[in-house]
Amino acid sequence: MIRIQRYNAVLKQVWNDFIQTSKNGYFLFCRDYMDYHSDRYHDYSLLFYNEDNKLLAVMPANIKDDHVHSHGGLTYGGIISDTSMKAAIMIELFENLLRFLKEEKIKKLLYKAIPYIYHKFPSDEDLYAIFVNNGKLIRRDASSAIFLFNKIKVSQLRLRGIKKARKGNLIVKASNDFASFFEIVQQVLWNKYKLKPVHTHQEIELLSNKFPHNIKLFAAFNGDKMLAGVLVFETEFVAHCQYMVNSAEGKGLGALDMVIDHLINEYSGKKRYFSFGVSTENNGTFLNEGLINQKETFGARTIVHDFYELAIN
Repeated sequence: MIRIQRYNAVLKQVWNDFIQTSKNGYFLFCRDYMDYHSDRYHDYSLLFYNEDNKLLAVMPANIKDDHVHSHGGLTYGGIISDTSMKAAIMIELFENLLRFLKEEKIKKLLYKAIPYIYHKFPSDEDLYAIFVNNGKLIRRDASSAIFLFNKIKVSQLRLRGIKKARKGNLIVKASNDFASFFEIVQQVLWNKYKLKPVHTHQEIELLSNKFPHNIKLFAAFNGDKMLAGVLVFETEFVAHCQYMVNSAEGKGLGALDMVIDHLINEYSGKKRYFSFGVSTENNGTFLNEGLINQKETFGARTIVHDFYELAIN
């Protein structure tokens, strides 16, 4: 029998310690990251214990009305487990989870799977358990990543941009100037999409101070002026571009091409994958071909990010 417990602040260290030793968890699932936006989400995270009171798994989650969601403040986040997790145990865990949610009067579980590139060990037991329990795929986003141990050639178009940036004497370096970076992000998002960034520069500064080895900013400069940049979220095997932005001036000088080229070379041999993130809209039904093409010209290819719905009967 698997026992399920709601998360509370007393369990913070237990939770964080488990994330560190898990086979598919990383810093985004630590409570210091999850809780920075606790005012936006009603936490419903769960811990799963076996009959010997050993912690088997955790699930970052929030509740809204009578639906439980994989945590809304995270891009990914299903069941986080360690290497003791096996297929039959996961099926039992889901049986107990669905029973628990039914008793809590929950009508649906909305589940965001963790893409395999973030797994330290094979970790698709949850996807099989979802299938067994008649889970329905409701969304699939197309993301892009470069396999750094066997890279596909960069296109001539990108090489020309990199050459132009070098000819213009731009330099790429690590930076802590999140304010200047987010000023460019805000301008580009608003001018192009009439959107605001998910984070503020103050939030990213706070998170960067808490996770200095995981959250890093790299930017292209012309003298002291920032022209383009990439905010990188590092996990054990993946360097992920959380934000990529090019100013109007930077576009004409190949500034973003130079930053991305620098990062691909920087992480080659250190990480398995360089991830650009998703290029889909409207719950995965529309592919932004221009956006994904930009990533593919650097040698990235598609991985998917799946979303599931389980009805609680």
